[in-house]
Amino acid sequence: MKKITVILIAAIVLFAGKSFAQMHPLFNGSNLAGWHVDVPEMDTNHLAINPFIIRNELLVSMGVPNGHLITDSVYSNYRLSVEYRFADKPGNCGVLVHASTPRALYKMFPKSIECQMQHGDAGDFWCIVEDITVPDMEKRRGPKENWGITEGKGRRIVNLTDSSEKPLGEWNRMTIECVNSSIKVWVNGDLVNEGFNCTANKGQIAIQAEGAEVEFRKIDLLPIKELSEMEKMVE
Repeated sequence: MKKITVILIAAIVLFAGKSFAQMHPLFNGSNLAGWHVDVPEMDTNHLAINPFIIRNELLVSMGVPNGHLITDSVYSNYRLSVEYRFADKPGNCGVLVHASTPRALYKMFPKSIECQMQHGDAGDFWCIVEDITVPDMEKRRGPKENWGITEGKGRRIVNLTDSSEKPLGEWNRMTIECVNSSIKVWVNGDLVNEGFNCTANKGQIAIQAEGAEVEFRKIDLLPIKELSEMEKMVE
């Protein structure tokens, strides 16, 4: 009897410990609750249409007019799991983390670090008035004298592999971990980028409309306290 009691108590403690870190869906499959749209063209063109829609329980970025879908809330220390696909033709999109000041770059992009989803380049970092450091910096960002975080500067940091994306039309999974000043990105389980000394450690999360139609079926957030050490992310 004592043994059974001890096992039950251990199970309750284990369950209670896990309950503190539950997955939180940021997209509910039916509307844009918890998000707001920032599309500059909609300021002056009354005919401009919100490029972010719900279709067949999917969040769809129609790509035009260009802009961002931004969470109302600010987040830090989390794992973000995003499932997406370019259903029609290859194009550009991205997830922005640590987003803050709107329209800080080219009067369009919020201050942030972009985790690139562009077909063929998924996992690149783009510095948008925030900065981050990676290993082999000059090899992956170009000559140091060109580096910068504003218009015309070397803001792209190339990913570690271009072979991780699924064929066009299939679902991809991007996993982003942000803990303190570090960020790691996996695409379909492969570690594709890792940075540290980020100039921001919290912010909103944003999805881009950047010229291509992209479907999203899952955007989930899990609070974490430390980065995963694994090269291969299995979910």
